[in-house]
Amino acid sequence: MSQTITLIKDKILSDNYFTLRNITYDLTRRNGEVIRHKREVYDRGNGATILLYNSTKKTVVLVRQFRVATWVNDNQDGMLIETCAGLLDNDEPEVCIRKEAIE
Repeated sequence: MSQTITLIKDKILSDNYFTLRNITYDLTRRNGEVIRHKREVYDRGNGATILLYNSTKKTVVLVRQFRVATWVNDNQDGMLIETCAGLLDNDEPEVCIRKEAIE
């Protein structure tokens, strides 16, 4: 038996810039045990990422970007090192990631 998820409650808390939801769901584990979870989910939509590899230098290409969530959690400058990524914005993942790689 695989794990199953049953949605119990989905309440929108905010729909300003993106959607913040309060979700309650039951997770039925493989052994039949049911565990109820309550989570706040910030839904920004789907995205795509790419790990670019430079075969000449044998290195990967990463970007350094400010992320407010890390700053409020005591990362003094709020900067993260990450792969090139972006939100789909109604594009196919391949189209989105080409734009991000060029940017």
